[in-house]
Amino acid sequence: MIMERPNVIINCAMSADGKISSFERRQVRISGQRDMERVRVLRAESDAVMVGVGTVLADDPGLRVKSEDLRRMRLDRGLPEDPLRVVVDSRARTPPGSEVLGEGCILALSRAAPAERIASLKGKCEIVVAGEDRVDLLLLLSILHKKGVRRLMVEGGATLNWSLVEAGLVDEISVYVGPLIIGGAGAPTPVDGPGFAGEFPGLELISVHALDGGVLLRWRVLR
Repeated sequence: MIMERPNVIINCAMSADGKISSFERRQVRISGQRDMERVRVLRAESDAVMVGVGTVLADDPGLRVKSEDLRRMRLDRGLPEDPLRVVVDSRARTPPGSEVLGEGCILALSRAAPAERIASLKGKCEIVVAGEDRVDLLLLLSILHKKGVRRLMVEGGATLNWSLVEAGLVDEISVYVGPLIIGGAGAPTPVDGPGFAGEFPGLELISVHALDGGVLLRWRVLR
């Protein structure tokens, strides 16, 4: 059976040497004002925004649309003020006080998630179980598609990006390359994980734009 899924766009910002944060895993401001506004618009134009639990633990993002104009734009289109917020969290490690939780949040767990952690999160979000030992991303995307999600923006982190790319579930990648160097052999890149030994996924360049002293690159992922 063919599972329908949303169009998946990975969006991230990296330094000139390919790092998305420091070796301490601390958030580093890479984007300038214009790129940050681009990201706000991309988020507002998406049906759902997805992050991995590592991003929640490191940055505690809210993932909501903050601009009144963009919220009004969504309402004028008959949409909720915010896109769905999706956290991929196989073992239910999301803290119960996380900013991302609340109405409009979906927590995607595996069957291996401890019952006591699930109990602490019930009532704070919609819980979806997809997969046995880890979240089955294709199944999760199929569930999101059935909920009306046609455009899914992925805001990281590096492990979730890798898992989606490895599974062949990414359609487009947008990367802002900022004018700074972070360094560090252990600093995360846009796509971490074990890596490919061969048959590297190919990309087709869509556009290149100078922005905020850096450059915005958009690629289509080739099948």
